[in-house]
Amino acid sequence: MTDDIRWQQRFQNYEKAFLLLERALTIASPSEVERGGIIQFYEMAFELAWKLMKGYLEHLGYTVNSPRDAIKQAFQVGILDDGQLWMDALSDRNLTTHTYDENKAIAVVAKIRTSYFPALQQLYRGLSSELD
Repeated sequence: MTDDIRWQQRFQNYEKAFLLLERALTIASPSEVERGGIIQFYEMAFELAWKLMKGYLEHLGYTVNSPRDAIKQAFQVGILDDGQLWMDALSDRNLTTHTYDENKAIAVVAKIRTSYFPALQQLYRGLSSELD
């Protein structure tokens, strides 16, 4: 399988997770269970986002070994607009996968809505234009 096909397949998986998160974020006042779902969809979308970046960067000839590498390189080549925001998103993704605290969950959902989802959306739009 070529790197070209691999990143395109990763985009398809990312698109599915991205659209689930987008739909979940239409819930104006999520319950505790719905917040948990939003966070889970975010974790899934973020995981697939960095793997998509990795695949696309490898298609361009770069070597990527970790989420941090993918974010740094994607920022350097202009795929991402705000590298620090993505590093913060990585940190929050790591935090939410290992602990659950209701106050943190509320705060993370707010960050997902205002900062992280728009960043995921920018990646989605940018790389979907590469498929055309």
